[in-house]
Amino acid sequence: MEITQSTRVVIIGAGPRGTSVLERLLAHAAAAGPRVRLHIDVVDPFPAGPGHVWQPEQSRLYLMNTQSFYPTVIPQDPALPAPLAGTTFDQWRIHRQRNPVPGLTADERAELAVLGASDFPSRALYGRYLRSTLEELVASAPAGVTVAFHETEAVSVRPSGQGGPANGGTYDVGLAAGGPLRTNAVVLALGHVPSRLNHEQRGLQAAAEQLGLHYLPPAVPADVDWDRIPAGETVLVRGMGLNFFDTMGQLTEGRGGKFVGNGGRLRYEPSGQEPVIIAASRRGTPYRAKAALEGYYPASVSLRYLTEAALERFRTAGITPGFDHDLWPLLHRDALWTYYSTLVRSQPSAVSDSAAFLSALEEALHPHAHSAGNWEDAVDSVLAVHVGPRHRLDLPGLAAPLAGRSFPSRAAQDAAVVEYLLDDARRSALGEDDPVKMAIGALHHGRAVLKTAVADGGITDASWVAGLRGWFESFVEGLASGPPALRSEQLAALAGAGVVSFVGPDPKFDVDRKERMFTATSPWVEGGPVRARTMVEALAPGNRVSANSSPVLEQLLADGLVRPRLMMTAEGAPVQSTGLDVVPHPYRPLAANGSVTEGLYVLGLQLSSSQWGTAIAAEALQEGGPVYQSGQRTLRDADEIAAAILHRGAPTLANFT
Repeated sequence: MEITQSTRVVIIGAGPRGTSVLERLLAHAAAAGPRVRLHIDVVDPFPAGPGHVWQPEQSRLYLMNTQSFYPTVIPQDPALPAPLAGTTFDQWRIHRQRNPVPGLTADERAELAVLGASDFPSRALYGRYLRSTLEELVASAPAGVTVAFHETEAVSVRPSGQGGPANGGTYDVGLAAGGPLRTNAVVLALGHVPSRLNHEQRGLQAAAEQLGLHYLPPAVPADVDWDRIPAGETVLVRGMGLNFFDTMGQLTEGRGGKFVGNGGRLRYEPSGQEPVIIAASRRGTPYRAKAALEGYYPASVSLRYLTEAALERFRTAGITPGFDHDLWPLLHRDALWTYYSTLVRSQPSAVSDSAAFLSALEEALHPHAHSAGNWEDAVDSVLAVHVGPRHRLDLPGLAAPLAGRSFPSRAAQDAAVVEYLLDDARRSALGEDDPVKMAIGALHHGRAVLKTAVADGGITDASWVAGLRGWFESFVEGLASGPPALRSEQLAALAGAGVVSFVGPDPKFDVDRKERMFTATSPWVEGGPVRARTMVEALAPGNRVSANSSPVLEQLLADGLVRPRLMMTAEGAPVQSTGLDVVPHPYRPLAANGSVTEGLYVLGLQLSSSQWGTAIAAEALQEGGPVYQSGQRTLRDADEIAAAILHRGAPTLANFT
């Protein structure tokens, strides 16, 4: 007699994270051998593999925010069961360049022909990789494993009543079309889910409906009907992060305009179909552009202070560190050391007596040389002797380049933004020789270490709320999560052509009901408000589980099978955080009564209260580059889920052979 374990699992969400769970289930099933019988149902209204965000049919003007060498959905950890198929994106790119397959479209072939490892692929091409990888995985499924795809929405997950999930029972997954599906385990790999508008946005939307205006709420850019925005009219765009550049591209190049070289500086030739774009953000400027590097992290930068050894010292001492008090001072030191050591290397004339300066700076930065209250004063004393004011690092100023400035007109403010964009692009081109970009590179390295340090209660709730999420997240994203430098050059060219203008820092949006117009003003720019009949929210939909409008997540919250995580502020007040309350490992949600909801697993964005930086893809290993624990964390999470599901099994069927 041979006992065969028979398991059914439903994966809700068929994008990259759902694909990773599928890949790990197949790998574990193959490693377990023929005794495993596994059926996997994958549920998503969008085609599996790319999911919602990465559809291959979308505009090729939408670029990834990472280079070809970065992403993967296939783990590279030899300690995990071996993948049955698939590669990193860059390996897939190289293989497809050498061996084009008949299924590639003409646009895909054209992009692949010129795409290098350090280039930024289109989201459409990454979606093609995801689709191709999924097809290879399904084709390699071991005997005894079946996979079914359901292109519909999951609307509910409820215990079926057969023994209860905690006792190895089953769930019924309700579908918008078909079903329900009975299953032993459910994986929530939901990715970006729709979000309810906040109070201000609801007011703007209501005013637009009443007054006949156009209001485009936060959305995945590929979902937006850009034709709704008339040519020649003014359009207000709120947000100057990554979604802004998607908006900019669709309303300019997407309408037939062209960027041409002009003696080293881009010039824009309008098609005449563009609107007049008035852009606004809290900083008044877009994110800083990425530096031109050979890898994801600058090779010349290595952390000296925020290191794994430093984290281990906290653990050994039994200390749960605070962000502002313990972790940020270490990373701040790394940014300072990196900036000034790069300055000495690339601009030695900017520093007096380089050797003495670096020695004195190293002593001032030493974490144990001074109390927490005066190490920065010691650094300032060293700088006063060796570095002139013009060459000193102003980290807050990097993130808010217009802070403290006022402008007599929008034209003057526009000129300041263009100057910032061109200077930032110039610095990006210098790569590892620019001190500013390398200081940002240290923050980028540090972000990878912080992801490990803060995960699963690694810092206090109060410092997560007030420090990490309260100020540092927006600060570091504005510096280290920006677009390719080409986008900054393009935006400067659009401003020069009169196609784009800027509102100014700290904008206030309103509606002039008498004039039937949206308005925007900045307290730092003189002149009347900007007026427009169309307003675009160039923001990603909010990632907050309590404000989601996903039917299945709403049902799970309403039924008490999951709950948002509450965190305590320094004053002892509970605040609702963005993600689900979960227990590791693997991640299972806590029910409203505090019990663990067994048989239900969470992966990805809804873990944003236990992990930081959940929106970033898994990082492929780079030859010669640093290997951070956080790089393939999502893939290890998927592996843990797959192992738990197959170990849990249930019910067991006896097959007589």
